[in-house]
Amino acid sequence: MRATWETLVSDVAQLGFAFRGAFHPDPEDGAPTLSDGAPTLTIVLLGWTGGGDHWSAFSASQEANDGLPHPLNRWSKRLIDQIAADLGGSAFYPFAGPPWLDFQSWALKSEPVYRSPLGFLIHPEWGLWHSYRGALGFRQRLELGPREDVPNPCDQCSERPCLSACPVSAFAPGRSYDYAACRHHLEGAGEDCRMRACAARRACPIGGDNRYSEPQATFHIRALLPNKFG
Repeated sequence: MRATWETLVSDVAQLGFAFRGAFHPDPEDGAPTLSDGAPTLTIVLLGWTGGGDHWSAFSASQEANDGLPHPLNRWSKRLIDQIAADLGGSAFYPFAGPPWLDFQSWALKSEPVYRSPLGFLIHPEWGLWHSYRGALGFRQRLELGPREDVPNPCDQCSERPCLSACPVSAFAPGRSYDYAACRHHLEGAGEDCRMRACAARRACPIGGDNRYSEPQATFHIRALLPNKFG
């Protein structure tokens, strides 16, 4: 790797991403081989945290304004491909399947995130307001710093308002996520969720200051329902 960790973190931040941790994959992690067939010995995750500078970097990009499909994926791929090439690695993406790479499991090995009652990964600082846009794979087994030991914030939340805040009970306790009910609500009377982001997500008391802005929240809903609002 032709850069220090400090350089990597600085470089990805300038391009509009956050460094989201790293890990050494085991066979069960399903890490792809590198472009030349060599095994991947270190994976570095890149993503977004909160709704501030990262959203601004994307929304000012050519991809965000050219009117073509999948602007966020195209923007992410262009920049992460560039980072990978500069550092002599390969780029992996959560949206480049099938087969789909298990970014949630990778994230659990990379930084202190946990599965929330909603199924999303929760971060002790960012709450539910974060995402993973891609990963860098390297042939070197890079030395990693110790993982921060932070408890799962959901373990301290007895009321769990996230499970009762959904207007159509799509996240009701004891059953799986009701995608059909959620989609029907978003396509109909769910203007509040369309404009301000998912009500269940907003009910979580962790990381509330990092909520997505209305333009970002609306963008993500339109990406989810392109035939209705695209």
